[in-house]
Amino acid sequence: MAVTRPGGPVDGSSPDAVSIAVPERASTGPVVARALRLLEAFSDERPTLTLSEISRRSGVPLSTAHRLVAALETWGAVERDPAGRYQVGLRLWEVGALAPRGPGLRERALPYLEDLCAVTRENVQLAVREDDEIVYVERLAGTQAVGVHIRVGGRWAMTATGVGLVLLAHAPPDVVERVLEGPFTRHTPWTLTDPARIRETLAAVRTRGYAVSERQITSDATSVAAPVRDATGEVVAALSVVAHHGNPPVSVLAPLVRTSAGGVSHALAAGRRPRRPR
Repeated sequence: MAVTRPGGPVDGSSPDAVSIAVPERASTGPVVARALRLLEAFSDERPTLTLSEISRRSGVPLSTAHRLVAALETWGAVERDPAGRYQVGLRLWEVGALAPRGPGLRERALPYLEDLCAVTRENVQLAVREDDEIVYVERLAGTQAVGVHIRVGGRWAMTATGVGLVLLAHAPPDVVERVLEGPFTRHTPWTLTDPARIRETLAAVRTRGYAVSERQITSDATSVAAPVRDATGEVVAALSVVAHHGNPPVSVLAPLVRTSAGGVSHALAAGRRPRRPR
């Protein structure tokens, strides 16, 4: 198996290929799967790792991890910090930036996100659904914003956030049923963990056109979110404001969020349609 990279060989075997030192009998699938498991070892809590930590957290034997990490480093998927520990490389971000539901959506949404952030001076977020979770593709921090626990590219459970409730309310029935099977992490006393209450909340989201997540993640924050639709009317993303609980009130935030989400929807309808998850 070879990974192409501009700039020449590392072993002299080819001018355009970097050879991954694995046995010829190893099929491509398992090798790729193991390489991806190595990358999954990194997390918000552990953004830098030693080779031994990568091996242990991924479940890949140390000798195999050593070979694959070397290939990933050569390609640019991982790199070393000044202390010699591994971290996710910039080349991986460059490839990820080609995902149409990330930057493509972000580019059309950004003017509306900026306007909403300027008007409310609160945190503004944009997210999409990936399987049974949400992925944040943009976040703007307001000048008087409450603290939040998300980052661009971060994943979160769908039932505890405003954007998650919007995306779950408009997800296929099989996705809804899987999510409602739990388990649910209780972050605060107000976190929704009862499937019956979550169903009622999802029905309310579909009826009124926006979601409210009150103090589910932190006790001082409320999220108000609205759906972003493509040219066919299908929900492809969700946009939210996260503000201090009760100030400003939901009655003030909801119209602003819905107007911004509508603007993004019109921008998407005028351009290329983002691909949705199955």
